[in-house]
Amino acid sequence: MPVLTDQVPAHTTRSGPLFSSDKTTVIFVLGGPGAGKGTQCANLVRDYGFKHLSAGDLLREEQDREGSQFGQMIKDYIKDGKIVPKEVTIQLLENRMVEAEKEGKHMILIDGFPRQLDQAISFEEKVCVSAFTLFFDCPEDEMQRRLLDRGKTSGRSDDNIESIKKRFRTFVETSMPVVNAFEKQGKVVKVEAIKTPEEVYQDVKVKLAERGLKVNA
Repeated sequence: MPVLTDQVPAHTTRSGPLFSSDKTTVIFVLGGPGAGKGTQCANLVRDYGFKHLSAGDLLREEQDREGSQFGQMIKDYIKDGKIVPKEVTIQLLENRMVEAEKEGKHMILIDGFPRQLDQAISFEEKVCVSAFTLFFDCPEDEMQRRLLDRGKTSGRSDDNIESIKKRFRTFVETSMPVVNAFEKQGKVVKVEAIKTPEEVYQDVKVKLAERGLKVNA
């Protein structure tokens, strides 16, 4: 598995995107914590053949990797509900996209990223221009209910009321400007995420079809 090193991440010195958007389709998947992004991404992987990359999962893996120079920093940022420095997250995503390309996967779902506007700009300048952002819109009280319920069995340190409130505040302050910026470019597909997962997914399929993406036969 590719990991981070002590060196400066490769993308910081690159003059243009590593991947061409003509050959690689990147869809950002955003929504507040508990909006159901993971569940819907699993459906999309199954039916469309996407490679699913969860920014949060990659960061959690890196924080637990023995010998990682970034492990404790990532742990502290996640615990406080803060956003990990973009250079770290982008390098982890780039590593996995390189792996995916070797596997012949050219359709990438990036779940939980970009978390703020400078991440979006850096990723599109250095890694790949996104096709659009799939945004799951869900009321905060419903997301809180789901996360507290998940926390009973997830074992995740951030599934507690204090961390949840910090994550909500961070999402509204940093991620919504990303959604708004892409919306102005006509690059947002918004899905109401208050319904059952099955109903939400039916809406997703309809809206992806409008963008020219069909379920694999």
